[in-house]
Amino acid sequence: MAPPFASLCVYCGSSPGTHHAYVRLAEATGRLLGANGIRLVYGGGNVGLMGAAARAALDAGGEAVGIIPEFLRAREVALEDLTELHVVDDMHTRKRMMFDMSDGFVVLPGGIGTLDETVEMLTWRQLGRHEKPVFLVDHEGFWRPLIDLFCHMTEAGFLKPDVHEFYELLPDLSALSRRLGLSEE
Repeated sequence: MAPPFASLCVYCGSSPGTHHAYVRLAEATGRLLGANGIRLVYGGGNVGLMGAAARAALDAGGEAVGIIPEFLRAREVALEDLTELHVVDDMHTRKRMMFDMSDGFVVLPGGIGTLDETVEMLTWRQLGRHEKPVFLVDHEGFWRPLIDLFCHMTEAGFLKPDVHEFYELLPDLSALSRRLGLSEE
């Protein structure tokens, strides 16, 4: 049986974060996708959660496609042993390629870059530019402050209440696995 998605873009930190649980989550996400034949699309780095997820997908027999701007290639130490590595001119091209190559988005913990990518996909949904799912994996409540901010913006009249229809907040990777109809190996 074919997986429900051919490819999923994983947004996550280019650093490992302060808790080893973040790295374990990224590795488990990569394994989940790789073991279930879903191509992992990501930012191309070999560092942090990004590198952990990509290496785990490859180790599980899956594919990992990296898209990295030339100026970040050395800084994020591009992972060269990927299924595909695309070196592009700028961040806009990177984000557009990640969008074009993905059937949906899995958001793990990360910093301002992860937030930028996520909010851009939510904005594009709000503007009717796509209907791809955005899955926020709320590991230990990581994304709760963002959801609280969305609620505050709604109460202040800057967001419509339907903003919450543009993403799915999932408590953990098991919930994502169930949502995708995948087996956890």
